[in-house]
Amino acid sequence: MKNFFKKNQVLFYVIALMLVVAGYLNYTATQDMVQETSARNIGDAQLVNSNVTPETNSINEEKVSNVENTVATQNIISEKSIEENENEEETKNTSTTDVNSYFSKSKLERDTMYSQMIETYEKVLNGINSLETQKQSAAEEIKKINDTKNSIMIAENLITTKGFPNNVIFVNGESISAIIGAEELKQEEISQIQNILARELNADIKNIHIAIK
Repeated sequence: MKNFFKKNQVLFYVIALMLVVAGYLNYTATQDMVQETSARNIGDAQLVNSNVTPETNSINEEKVSNVENTVATQNIISEKSIEENENEEETKNTSTTDVNSYFSKSKLERDTMYSQMIETYEKVLNGINSLETQKQSAAEEIKKINDTKNSIMIAENLITTKGFPNNVIFVNGESISAIIGAEELKQEEISQIQNILARELNADIKNIHIAIK
């Protein structure tokens, strides 16, 4: 009977030991699986990050490149527009300068001609060998020229007040020619200029000629 209990006791210990060993092995396997799974998950996360980061950087670099290209294009357009505006402004300034130069030069040449005519008549007027009739005629011509110059100056100033600062008037006998710096003249403006010239230069409307430049 004692041998029977001893055998059962040994068997009990063996089973218990097997259960302990089985539990230990199961625990070890579970821990290895957990560690493997964690390592795999971490590895996947790093892989995903490594894949996402270059892609994100590529997208950001593309956006930056697009922005830089847009800015560069806008700068080129702006520079082109500025250059075109400068060229247009320069052309306008050159054209304006040419027009101003024409009127200034025309007035200078006209006044120089009058000065030379007066000088010639003064030589006759002051000449020892000049006849009295010649001197009288020379004095009358000098007065006529001075009166014409004064009338032209007044007329040009009045035309300027009408909005046409660039203007020049030429008198050739009874014929009056006025050149106005304008792209066009309305009929009302033409009538105003004609009235000024007729009044100040004592001219007939039919003898007045108006041109634009």
